[in-house]
Parts: sequence; structure tokens; C-alpha cells
Amino acid sequence: MDFFFDDLALPSTSQSTPKSGHEDSQMTGNADHDSSGGKSSSVNMAEIQEQHTSLNIEDISRRVQDMLEKINSSRTSNQKVMDSFQEKFMEKVTEICKQMECHMYTVYEENSSEMQVKLQELSEDSGELHKAQHGAHGGQPGAGRPQREPG
Repeated sequence: MDFFFDDLALPSTSQSTPKSGHEDSQMTGNADHDSSGGKSSSVNMAEIQEQHTSLNIEDISRRVQDMLEKINSSRTSNQKVMDSFQEKFMEKVTEICKQMECHMYTVYEENSSEMQVKLQELSEDSGELHKAQHGAHGGQPGAGRPQREPG
């Protein structure tokens, strides 16, 4: 059993074979396309693909360049933030160091005053002790020493 589908109109995504009677009109219309147009068409496709590839490369290159500029801009911004932070940090550290130094000198003065009072008391006690040692024995040398009993 042979089936012929020439009379049926089937949808197709590729070129169909022309029906008899129509061959002459389609052949004359496509004669230029088949003989020289095939090469021209493939060259044009290659050129289009090359241009498309070139455009893609240019687009990618431009995007990469934009990204690098954004990265460099971010780095510059980050450096400014770090510089500002360091400056403020150093100002704060300097301020705290000055406060500590001031407090240290205040403590030194308080300790110095207390030491002066203690030294004055020690000096007075030492003077009284000296007077007591000399006054009790009439100011004679060795008078304040205990005497040995003859043995």
C-alpha cells in the first residue's frame, strides 16, 4: 500500500518539496539564491555571528571595566572611611592619654603631700627621740647606754 501526501497541506518547519506544476515558478525565483545566494548567505551568517560575538565581547569587556571601576571606587571609599576612623581614633586615644597623664600628676601631688606630712612627722619624732636620748643622760656621751655590772 502506497500513500501519497502531495494533496494534503501539512504544516512544516522546513522547506517542502514543490508540487508539480509549481516547480518552474519557484525554481526561477530561487535560481539566484541557490547558485550564488547559498555562499552569500553563509558568509553573511558568519559575518553576523562574528559581529554578534564581537558585540558580546565588547559588552562583556565594558561590563568588566564598569565592575572594576565600581570596585576601585569602593576601595577608595573604604580607604577614606578607614582614614577617618584612624584620625578619630587617634584623637580619642590622645585625649584619653592626656586625661590619664593629668590624673597621674594629680595622684603624684596627693602622694607627695602625704609623703611630706609623713616625712615631717618622722623628722619631728626623730628630733624628740634625739632630745630624749641626750636630755635623759645630761648630754654626756655614752650616758644613754646601759652600764655593765662588774662581773
